[in-house]
This record gives sequence, C-alpha cells and structure tokens, in this order.
Amino acid sequence: MVDPNGRASGEAPPNSVVEGYVGMGFTREIVLKGIKDIGHSDSNALLELLLTYKTLGDEAVGNCSTSGLIPQSVEDDDDFDFENWDGDDNADGRERNSDGSGHEDFLQEMSEKDKKIKSLVNMGFPEDEANRAITTCGMDAALSVLVDSIYASQAAGNCSYMNLSEYEVTDRGFDSFGGRKKARLMEESKKKMKRYGGGAQGSRPPLHGFHGELMPRPNPMVGFNLPSGRQSGTRSLPKQAVGPPYFYYENMARAPKSVWMEISRSLYDIEPEFVDSKYFCAAVRERGYVHNLPIEKRSPLRPLPPKTIFEAFPHYKKWWPTWDHREQLNCFDTRVASPKQIKQIECTLASSSTPPPITVQKYVMDQCREWNLVWVGKNKVAPLEQDEMEYLHGFPRNHTRGVACRKRYMCLGNSFQVDTVGYHLSVLKDLFPNGINVLSLFTGIGGAEVALHRLGIHMKTVISIEISEDNRRILRGWWDQTQTGTLIEIADVKSLTNDKVASFMRRYGRFDLVIGGLEGEQPALFYHYSRILNAVKSATTRI
Repeated sequence: MVDPNGRASGEAPPNSVVEGYVGMGFTREIVLKGIKDIGHSDSNALLELLLTYKTLGDEAVGNCSTSGLIPQSVEDDDDFDFENWDGDDNADGRERNSDGSGHEDFLQEMSEKDKKIKSLVNMGFPEDEANRAITTCGMDAALSVLVDSIYASQAAGNCSYMNLSEYEVTDRGFDSFGGRKKARLMEESKKKMKRYGGGAQGSRPPLHGFHGELMPRPNPMVGFNLPSGRQSGTRSLPKQAVGPPYFYYENMARAPKSVWMEISRSLYDIEPEFVDSKYFCAAVRERGYVHNLPIEKRSPLRPLPPKTIFEAFPHYKKWWPTWDHREQLNCFDTRVASPKQIKQIECTLASSSTPPPITVQKYVMDQCREWNLVWVGKNKVAPLEQDEMEYLHGFPRNHTRGVACRKRYMCLGNSFQVDTVGYHLSVLKDLFPNGINVLSLFTGIGGAEVALHRLGIHMKTVISIEISEDNRRILRGWWDQTQTGTLIEIADVKSLTNDKVASFMRRYGRFDLVIGGLEGEQPALFYHYSRILNAVKSATTRI
C-alpha cells in the first residue's frame, strides 16, 4: 500500500537515501523525521524541509546566537515597524510575531510570492522558473496559470526541464527520480501546448488571455549600442513614427511575447530595444524600450557609475565569502527580506562547517540573489539600504527620503534605472538646446526627469501623471529643489482626456517627449499611453 507521499506505509527508506542526506551534513534523526513526514520521492521538497528543521528547530535555533541578527535601529520612519514586518503587505489577519519554529508556522509567515514559489517547487518545477512565471503572469495569477506558463516556456525551449544539479547522484537514488520527473514534465508539456495551437506556429489568443510564451531576447542584451562603442545593429522607422513628438516606453523584458507584440503594434510596429542595465551600473535589470529616438550620437551620464558590487560598495568586500561569486546584484524588487528570513540564513551558516557544504551554499546563494542580500559580517547578511538602492538606480542621495521605509523600497523597485534611460535620452540635448516640454505618464519617482536634469536638458514644462501620492510627493520635493520650470501633477490617467491634452498644448506649446513605463502585463494602462500619444500627435498637426 502506497501513501500520498509515494512511499509504502511502514516501509523503511533505502539506506542509500538516508546516508546521502547524512553526507550533506544533516543528522540521521532529522533525515528520518523528514522522510517520515513527507517521504523521500521528492528530493527538492525533502531537502528544503531538512534545511528548515536544521535551522528553525529548537536545538539549532538555541545554539545559534541571535545577537546582531535583527537590526537594532532603523531609519526614523513614523509608520514602519521593521521587527514586526515580514515583507508581506497583506498578512491575511495572521499574527506577525509568531514564535513557532515548526515547518507549518514558517510557511504561514512567508510572503504570498514565496508561498506560490514553494507550491510550484513542490510540484517539481525549478525555483528560478517558478519565480520567472510569477514575474511574467503577476502575483494574482492562479497556480494553474503559472503552471501553464512554465510548461509553455519549457516547450518553447526557454528553460531547462529540471535542475537537479548536485542532487542528481546515482548512488544516492536521485538520478532515477529525476529521469522519471523529467519525462513526465516533457509529456505533460506537449499536452499543454496543444491547447495553444501547437506552440509558436499556432494561433495566439488575445493579449489578456495568453501568459506563456516569452519574448525572444538578444544575447547579449545591449540594445543598439553601448557607451563603450559596442553596437548590435541599425534600424529605420516607419514614416508615421518619425518624431517629434518623440516617445519612449519601457516594460520588463520578460513580459510575454503577446504583450510585446501588442505594444509594438500600437506604437507603429517599432521593435523593442532590449537592454540590461548591468552594462550601465552594478545591477542586472532587463528591460525593453519601444521608442522613436535617434540611436546615433548617444552619450552616457557623467560621472560614470560603478559596474560591480565592490566598486559600488567596497566596504562589503571584507566579509564577502569566497564562494559568493556575484559581481553584480540582481534586478531590484519592491520587497525586502524579513528579519525571520535573515535569521534563517544566518543560523544555517552558523550550524554549518567552514566553508559550508555545497547544498547550504546553494540555498544561501539562492536567497541572496532573490533578495539582493549583501555580507555585513561573518556569516551575516542584510538587505540593501534605501540609499544604496538610490545610488544603484542613479538617483541623488535621499531622493526617496520622507516616506515610509518599505514604501521607499517599493518606489525604487518600480522606477527607471537612470543611467540606462539617460543614455537613450541623451540625443535630445542637441535637438532641444533651449529646453523641452515633457508629458510624463506613470512618472513614478521621476527617473526620466532626473535623467534629463543630469543631462543638462532644461525642462520648461512637465505634465506628470502618477497615481501614487508618495511618488508625487517625492517628485515634487526634488523638483522644487532643482528645477525652475513648470510641474503640473495629475493623479488619474483617465482624467487626462484628449481635449485636455490639446488644451495643455495650446497653453504650453508642443510636447517634445512623451515618456512612460509599466511593469509586466497591464493592457488597460498601456491603452492610455497609446491613446494619449495619438492625441498628442493629432494635436501637434493642428498647432
């Protein structure tokens, strides 16, 4: 008789399996307890459960000093309680300070994204593919949609089917398990893809109904050219797209192919320019830009920013372990790791050998990449500070100061990378030596405006549309300290009607640049960008 976990009731696990996990540094008691709880057929799930037992169990936590694990002081923000915040804005009514050390208590305190990633990993998908699917489809997507996205991506050849890495060892019993799961995933992937018309050649549903196929992106992701002189091609624009008005629209590079096709179709069939900000700063940030700006005679912002972690933050080098080979940080997120997650990592390291086993290194590095953690002491990690994120983004120091701590992370995670955008916008300096009028949609915290300012381009008038009150406050504070032009702020993009666009242009003159950016798949908001751009072009011909 077989139980739901895939093991025979009352049957002892193979000794080779137990010894394999003991060889990774777990005690025999913990291994047997884990196998008793969930079986041994899913090696990834069992490994994570063993790590949880090891780091959060009473004995492990009791032997791990917690002094210095939780910051004792934070920035003086009125409405932010760091020690009681678990990185999830929606706590679903549960208590934030649970002391439980069991696996279930830990799962209950994970963020919604972590829960979904955990569910997908337990279903057999690699963590990076689960994270990519959530980024592509959005946090609100059902698990079935996320699974379809991963299957579609696998069938299209964009991801590996399995990533057993060091666990795929024959004498530990993992190899046959991996082969069976890989074959099953491949077969299920083929069945799933039939629903989409046979893959890339099949009929494609509308923008809002297809989440799976990712947009093919160049490798390396350098756009048309880089400040170093590296070039990857030229382009010609359709007649109706030639500016002014110039337009510039950003979206995440990993948005579905159907989203990018709709964006390009709505913007005169211009193909996106895909760029990774790692060529401009010390952080990876893959974005696509649809625009009609010239691509010749671009120039970088000065001074040139650092390109590696240690160039940006040399003080971290002292504590950086030799097995952490990161040279740049990952794409910025709107969240920050909670004290409990930090404690889990540090207790894992404290209870491991030096250097830690490969399995522990992999676990810690996955967490460091996910949360952009840096080393601030021996076996001690911490999130980037807000001023460090500002620096990597190209904003002036304290640009976001004045709003709650976690909201600063959110504002920065959704912003432009100033150096990258500034390189593209640099062509406007010679075109508009007397200054420009800008229509800024979904302005955020003013990344484009900061880029134009750093380029020395005078902004005569900026009409800014931004729904977030915090973002508007940040932009207004910066504007009042640095600019002499006119800033008009509008909260709701729907209130900017075509007639109001024409009215602004009659009052302030033509818009020279229409700029905006969104994250992922937001067709309703992008519709407004396309609508307003067309209204600007229409009104331009009448002035």
